[in-house]
This record gives sequence, structure tokens and C-alpha cells, in this order.
Amino acid sequence: MTKAIRIHANGGPEVMKWEDVPTPEAGPNEALIRHEAVGLNYIDVYFRSGLYKSPLPATIGMEGSGVVLALGSNVTDLAVGDRVAYAGGPIGAYATQRVIPADRLVKLPDEIDFKTGAAMMLQGLTAQYLLRRTYKVQAGQTILVHAAAGGVGLIMCQWAKYLGVNVIGVVSTADKADLARAHGADHVIVGNQDLPAEVKRITGGAMVPVVYDSVGKDTFNASLDCLAPLGMMVTFGNASGPVPPVDLGVLTAKGSLFVTRPTLATYTAKRADLVAGANELFDVVIKGAVKIRVNQTFPLSEAVAAHVALEGRLTTGSTVLIP
Repeated sequence: MTKAIRIHANGGPEVMKWEDVPTPEAGPNEALIRHEAVGLNYIDVYFRSGLYKSPLPATIGMEGSGVVLALGSNVTDLAVGDRVAYAGGPIGAYATQRVIPADRLVKLPDEIDFKTGAAMMLQGLTAQYLLRRTYKVQAGQTILVHAAAGGVGLIMCQWAKYLGVNVIGVVSTADKADLARAHGADHVIVGNQDLPAEVKRITGGAMVPVVYDSVGKDTFNASLDCLAPLGMMVTFGNASGPVPPVDLGVLTAKGSLFVTRPTLATYTAKRADLVAGANELFDVVIKGAVKIRVNQTFPLSEAVAAHVALEGRLTTGSTVLIP
């Protein structure tokens, strides 16, 4: 048998139960892996609450690292015993063992340990596509990053700084401001200040070409007002709730703006894109340009407590669950 966190109904953290489940078998094009660490991400909350739909009962979780135990037929680029990591669908990471499509796995370099591997994949690949593909930042630009002390935020601050970009980070507390600065943010805006006014002051009136916003409903309109003409609003999370319907005329009035709602799944749908993004991520981590901060660990069996901490904004950096 395998142990897993399962939900039988959508709701708060308390709906997650630590249960015995049959050990799955790898089918064609699949791999059975033993998790050494599982990543905790805000998207897990969306699946647990029902904002993102999944058939029930379900095992949630979208990121992990571990060792290949068995391979199904037609798998040629992995071997039993390989160290691997993954991020993205299908859900099912909150388990001691799981089966996953083999083409979703990437080999974890020896220089990167399992905790780091589990903590970095979803957040790191997200930072990679946001900075390198959705809006390809250029040295000398100034960008705005919300939740700059969160898992994705800290990676984005470091990676952008490595690329020669000036980062304005937005955080909720003074402690988080210190953390964002320590990871490369040049300027930090704390709490409920007048965000567009602060960005205008920092940029000398130029505003920014791109805003990366994982907060959602509470910050969307203010974020639009931080953009320079032809700027891009990248809304990639819903921490405060989903963004309400947008009047496209507002984009005209505010300077012919662009808005996108990207997802990692789209950017890594092709295996070649997944591998290329992962290799770029591994490169900056191995070089030390991006340091992955695993600031909290919880036993996988205590996923309820981990979700309470995450939703209560009590976490910084990355959090992993240990089976």
C-alpha cells in the first residue's frame, strides 16, 4: 500500500485526509516514482477548494522529486533508479508513491538535492516562462513583481537581477520587504500604499513595461495603472480571488495595454519546451544565480497544517512536504 493525502469533498484544509491507497502500477508511457519530497504551491489550494475542478476523491499536488521505481512499456529515456523531478499536471503529488506520464519527468542533476528539486520545479519553471517567454525581460528595464517574497517571487527577483533587470517588489509586511531586498529587489513597496503613485515615483514617471501579478482580484486594477503605454499585464495567480470580467475598453484608455493569463501547463505542453525550461532553471540554480529557499518543511501527513500556514501568509520562499 501507499499513503496519500486525499480529498473526498472540496473545502478548507480540513477536507484533506491521510489515507492508505493501493500502490499504482506503471502503464504504457508511464513511470512509478517514490517521492523523496513534494512541493507545496498555491495552486494546490485551488484544487482543494474547488476553484479548479477535479473528479473526487482526489489526491492533489503538482510537484515532486524522487526516484524511478518502475517503468511501463515504451519509455526509453528513463531508467529505474534515476533521480527525477516534475511540475504540473496531472495532480497526484501528495502521495508516497505515484504513477506519472514519463514525458513529464526531467532528470534531476546530481548537484541539486531532492528537497530543492521538489521546491523549485513549479515555481522555477513558472519564473522561467514568465521572464523568458511571456514577456522576455531585457537588461536595464524596470519590472513590477507582486508577492515578491513568495516562492515564485523570490526566484523572479533573483533571476531578473541576474539578467540585469531592476525589480520593484510588492510585499505585505516589513519582514517580507527585507527578504525581497535580500534576493535582488531594488525597490520594495509594502502593504496598501498607492501602488501606481509609488511606481511613478520610483520610475521617474516612466512606469513599467510589465507587471507580474499572482494576487489577482485585489491588485489587478492598480497593476494596470502601473504600466507604461503598450505595457503587458501578466496575471498568473488568484491569491486574493479570480479577476472579475474586464472591460477591454479600459486597456485602450490606459495606453493600448496587453493582458495575458498564462499557465505553466501551456508553456510546457511540448516535452522539448519542458526540458529546455528545466535545463535553463537548473543552470541558474547550479551557478548560484538563483538560490532556492526551502524555508518550511512539513511531514506530508500534516498537509492540513501546511495549507493553513500557506493561506495565512505565514510562509516565505518555498515549502516542501516530506513523505
